Amino acid sequence: MFVLSGASLTYGRRTALEQISLTIDEGEKVALIGPSGAGKSSLMTLLQAQHPGLIALCPQEHGLVNILSVYQNIYMGGLARHGNLYNLLNLIRPWPANRSEVARLADRLGIGERLWASVDRLSGGQRQRVALGRALYRQQPVFFGDEPVSSLDPEQADELLGYVLAQHSTAVVAIHHPQLALKHFSRVIALKDGRIAGDWPTDRLALADLTSVYQPA
Repeated sequence: MFVLSGASLTYGRRTALEQISLTIDEGEKVALIGPSGAGKSSLMTLLQAQHPGLIALCPQEHGLVNILSVYQNIYMGGLARHGNLYNLLNLIRPWPANRSEVARLADRLGIGERLWASVDRLSGGQRQRVALGRALYRQQPVFFGDEPVSSLDPEQADELLGYVLAQHSTAVVAIHHPQLALKHFSRVIALKDGRIAGDWPTDRLALADLTSVYQPA
């Protein structure tokens, strides 16, 4: 589904990725691990460009509109399913069916009671749930998440990550929690200094194998 062969990515004079070759098949759930600055976000950028219309993205910075409500931010994940006039009217005065859909999703994510609050009044963890809700409301087969549960406590992160992954047939997720990578994903790709440092099926890995990726060379 995704193929890179000797791909590199630079930002000005800085090389973010160098000579990356990999294939990700439909149905795989892939965790990207590695220290900050290793190239995880850059790798997701290259992969996303191959099938942008099939991907529900949850970016690291969330990309929320602060002056809009939780409902409006989640609903924006489904804008492509309707015309401009329909969407404008629904954002101003939601249709009952859309309001019910978004409310059920917000309840499932633990933010149902904040549905009409503007997102600038939310905590970091609540904002992350809104970003997840918007991605889920896109209803796409592929999920890309860049640290999508980093603001949640371990128990909540475990539960919500499992739920999100179950809604998508394929996923690529940058994550800093080795335990979650082992539990929820079928494959782990480790990055260091813009290169692939390891690529393994999770059934052949132990926690110590992953934590060593974060150790200095």
